[in-house]
Amino acid sequence: MELHPRRLPLAPLDILTYCKRRKEVLNMHSRWKRLGNEQTRTALLALIPSFVIFCAFTIYPIFCSLYLSFFNASLLSSTRTYVGFNNYINLLQNPTFQKAVKNTVHYTIGVVPIGIALSLCIAVLLNNKLRFRDFFRAAFFAPVVTSMVAVSIVWTWMLEPNYGLVNSLLAKLGIAGPGWLTDPAWAMTSVILLSIWKNLGFNMVIFLAGLQNIPAEVNESADLDGVTSFQRLRYITIPMMRGPIGFATIVSMIKSMQVFGQIYVMTGGGPANSTMVVVYYLYQQAFEFYRSGYASAVAWVLFVAILVLTLVQN
Repeated sequence: MELHPRRLPLAPLDILTYCKRRKEVLNMHSRWKRLGNEQTRTALLALIPSFVIFCAFTIYPIFCSLYLSFFNASLLSSTRTYVGFNNYINLLQNPTFQKAVKNTVHYTIGVVPIGIALSLCIAVLLNNKLRFRDFFRAAFFAPVVTSMVAVSIVWTWMLEPNYGLVNSLLAKLGIAGPGWLTDPAWAMTSVILLSIWKNLGFNMVIFLAGLQNIPAEVNESADLDGVTSFQRLRYITIPMMRGPIGFATIVSMIKSMQVFGQIYVMTGGGPANSTMVVVYYLYQQAFEFYRSGYASAVAWVLFVAILVLTLVQN
């Protein structure tokens, strides 16, 4: 039969030492807890002004717009008439809004795939060791940080049908240039070209970051196996870049559905509503026709569409 040794009782000195150490640990814990509480309170106090501003200028207007969307309201009058879902029903039946939705889809389809593909190709090229690589990176990114209004004005001058730079160069080649912004067949194409050029640098930076995260061992193994550049792009680069490509695609689609600045400056939704998009239609209803209730309904339809698109992409 196995015998267990008896546990000897602690000496009074050991008990006293144990109590002192436990007290020190508890004091230290309470001190850290107080410090954590003080830091939390300080952080919360520092966040209060920003939170108040955020609620006043973001959260409150959002709920106000939802409330207004159920009323026949005008910016020129304080009277409101409750109409329920009539604003939404009239909106979906409006031919101009339907045209705006089609144009927005057309713009998105034109901008996103071409922009993503070009940005990826440029990023792959500029990820190599080239002369003046940093210069080209900065040159492609410069339009991103340039004002959309300024860029749109410059492009409007360039695309002017009679004295613009583009048609002047085409005339020297014996080609009659079209009315880039005055012909309904070319107006949306002109806006799409501007948007692709403007956003190339943004997606390029995202793709460069993704390319630099690909392990060097993968590329070295591909070189040893004699993989061609096209095979590397197809079987190595693109599969390992699914995350950045997906992120850039979602962001580009959301931005495309919210296009406004270039439409406002270059075409004003024309000619013949050929560039009328949803956000410009919203602006027109709110600040030209002063139909704040109807415009709020447009805003919420756009919000739901973007939300659904984002959830589907995820």
